[in-house]
Formats: sequence, C-alpha cells, structure tokens
Amino acid sequence: MGYRPVEFAVGEWYHCYSRTIDHSRPFEETLNTRRFLETLYLANSSKPIPNIPKLHARYQHEEIFRLPCENPLVAVGCYCIMPTHYHFLLQPLVENGISHYMQKVGIGFTKFYNEHNNRIGNLFVKPFRAKHIDTDQYLDRVVPYIHLNPVELFEAEWKRGVVRRPYSLVQDLRNYEQSSLFEHEGGVRPQSAILNLEALEQVRDNATDAVKLLADAAEYYQFLDLDI
Repeated sequence: MGYRPVEFAVGEWYHCYSRTIDHSRPFEETLNTRRFLETLYLANSSKPIPNIPKLHARYQHEEIFRLPCENPLVAVGCYCIMPTHYHFLLQPLVENGISHYMQKVGIGFTKFYNEHNNRIGNLFVKPFRAKHIDTDQYLDRVVPYIHLNPVELFEAEWKRGVVRRPYSLVQDLRNYEQSSLFEHEGGVRPQSAILNLEALEQVRDNATDAVKLLADAAEYYQFLDLDI
C-alpha cells in the first residue's frame, strides 16, 4: 500500500481522487454510476451503509436520496465521476471524516461491483490521492477544474492544449449528469442531496471564461500524481 503524506484537518478543503486499479471502466454503465452516486450519499453518515440492493426492493433510485443520513462525516462541495476515475472536493466535519468516508465509499461500491460482475479484490487504487486546498485562490480554481474533467470525453487532446471547439463544450458539460455542475449552476435534482448546501454556497462555480479555464485546468492536472 502506498503512502499518502496528507493530514486531514477538520474545516479544511481537500481535492480527493482515485482511479480503478486496472483502468477498467465501471462508470460507463448507468447501473454502476447510479449505485456509486447512491453510495456517495449513504456513506456520508456515522452509521454503516445500508444494503443498497435491499433498499431497491422498496425505493426507486431517486427516492434513495431522500432517506435520512445522520451525523455526516464530510461536506461534499463538488464531484465528478469519469469512466475510470473520480474527483471529489471534501471538507471533513469530524476527526478522520475524510478517511472514514472514502473507506466507506470504496468498500461499499466495490462490494456491489464485485458481486454484480463475479470478481474479487480491490477496484480502486489505494490509498486515494488528496491535495490540500490551502488558499482561497486555489479553492476558487479547483471547482471548475473538477467540473472540466469530462472535457477529455469530447476533446481527447485538451490536456495537451488542443481544443477544437471550446465554446460548444459548455453544453456538453451541462449534459454530463455524473458531476455536480448542474447544482453549481443552480439546478436541483434528487442527487443534489449528495452536496452540503452551506459548502455549495462557499465553493459555487461562477467561472465563465471557458477558454482560459481549459488552459489553466490542463496545467493543473499535470501536477496530479494519479495515472488516469
């Protein structure tokens, strides 16, 4: 197991991310994405994650996000789920909140995925990676960086500075349902319950210059220590 030289302090923000160990693409399937989103919501509690397949005997996917989750471990400011990896902006609300939450998410979803796909073993790289957001400027920039991650699905060479249609990407990103961009633009849906409303107001993405953001984001991702 690798070493993560980051200590998580209550009230601070962290960019947390990981990928699948074998570059498999679980989040290309709607069922897997829905289960992962449900796990993100249900894991954010001091209580154990309930058995999600059993919940579906009583509740629809949208109804899962109305179930009570007491004593949250973290505030989720934004997220983005890609075919092979994910990005979260998290703030621990209790001691060891991020570590506990990420463990619950990883174990909870991996258990479902392994049972559904007749496999064993870890699904995500351990330990997950984390970057401390230590300035307001960094916080203002990391949210659009996370939301821009799906650009690679539409512009494969964007991280090398090649973007052929930057302005039409706005609609592509808005149509990408596996991120919190919808909420950051003021939308409300059942999955909005994943986010902490107070945190959302602190970190809401107000960026408008898509061309500049793409250039800045490409530079930022060069510093992440995650092979995705």
